[in-house]
Amino acid sequence: MKSYTLLLLMIIVVIRGYSQNYLITFSGSGASTAVDSVKVENLSQCTNLTLAGNDTLNLTATTGIGTVGMTNELPPSIYPNPSLGTCTLDFVTPNPGNISVGIYDLSGRIITSVSEYFAAGRYRCQLSGIPAGVWMIRVGSERSVHTLKLVCNTAGNTVSVIGPAEPMIAPSLHAGIPAGTGHRIPGSAASVVQMQFNAGDTLKLTGKSGNYRTVNMLFPAMSQNVEFTFMNCSDADSNHYAIVQIGAQVWLAENLKTTKYRDGSDIPNVTDSAAWSILITGAYCNFHNDPAEGETYGHLYNYYAVDDSRKMCPAGWHVPSTGEWNILEKFLDATVDTTALEGTGRMIGRILKEGCDTRWAYMDTTFGINSAGFTALCANFRNATGAWSLAPNNDHDAGFWTSTNYNTSAAWYRSLRWCYSDIYVLFPMKKSGNSVRCIRDQ
Repeated sequence: MKSYTLLLLMIIVVIRGYSQNYLITFSGSGASTAVDSVKVENLSQCTNLTLAGNDTLNLTATTGIGTVGMTNELPPSIYPNPSLGTCTLDFVTPNPGNISVGIYDLSGRIITSVSEYFAAGRYRCQLSGIPAGVWMIRVGSERSVHTLKLVCNTAGNTVSVIGPAEPMIAPSLHAGIPAGTGHRIPGSAASVVQMQFNAGDTLKLTGKSGNYRTVNMLFPAMSQNVEFTFMNCSDADSNHYAIVQIGAQVWLAENLKTTKYRDGSDIPNVTDSAAWSILITGAYCNFHNDPAEGETYGHLYNYYAVDDSRKMCPAGWHVPSTGEWNILEKFLDATVDTTALEGTGRMIGRILKEGCDTRWAYMDTTFGINSAGFTALCANFRNATGAWSLAPNNDHDAGFWTSTNYNTSAAWYRSLRWCYSDIYVLFPMKKSGNSVRCIRDQ
């Protein structure tokens, strides 16, 4: 057995209080310091609301814990999840007794565990130095056993014990807070807007300032200010794109949908399959030639449009090389082999996929969690013969061109597949139709 016992340390302390309110405010920097509105998406619950940029978001983290009694044992929660090597486990025991906490791999093999005697109450267990991967956390007493799945994207460099943070309670806001209604039209006056939140939920925040939109990911554990760094990202069609910073890179947070090159010249829309199959110049299409597909999922482009000297990305942006994709992949998932062909990476596909897009729905080990904010939609593709991707209900794959040529007839791309959690690396025919994401120039 590997010495994983040295990689997991725990400290257990009583936590006072049964709910937490996290107060989130917003500010802007970069091209604009004003925040007009913020769309808040709870990716764990697939709920959302929109509030004014000067509003305060009140995340009401309710675990459902009332007065601790003889029958009030409740399932534990773990957060943030996915984790970057450190996480917090909360649990309640209504009766005194021995509680065991263990970590297991997906085969059921125990990695390490601890068992101690506890009085009745609520407890917090801090875990740190957890290896990258998918783990099962088991919390057991004499009366019940609960198992949670923990996704760890990056293990910590050093092993340490992390002390607990005191709950940040806002008593003055316990009453009279307007409830979030799923999509609130922001008013001119600042308000406190409430949104239900469970410990461990992932939030995607899209701040808007004029035509600028920036995505920030939030794994709430405290009250804080969220700063959106705004920058221009608009194409020759005057489409304005949301952007997201992942590591040192800044990416579009949505697929390209321009119909023009940067100089304003048209990219032809080729709908006929036979005509598509013989192209050796740039073209685009919508999946199944449906304009609604192009509006929601972006256009599909052949590689000749990607490689055109007139350029298709907004000024200051470019189609990423296969090397730039490698940087993104390794930053998000250390299990990615950048020398591999075809499928690689244990979690990268799930990290990149949009989590509430039912086109990705397959099984709980492959659907998206979108923890980096990349928001890859299942846009499907067009193959070199002009035929469309086929699968039940169009649930299939999404391909993204790179700028890297393979040979005279093929080029490198990345694909996300609906039935796998990896990323697929290969070189399809240049006549194929795939999505495009742009990356900011360094």
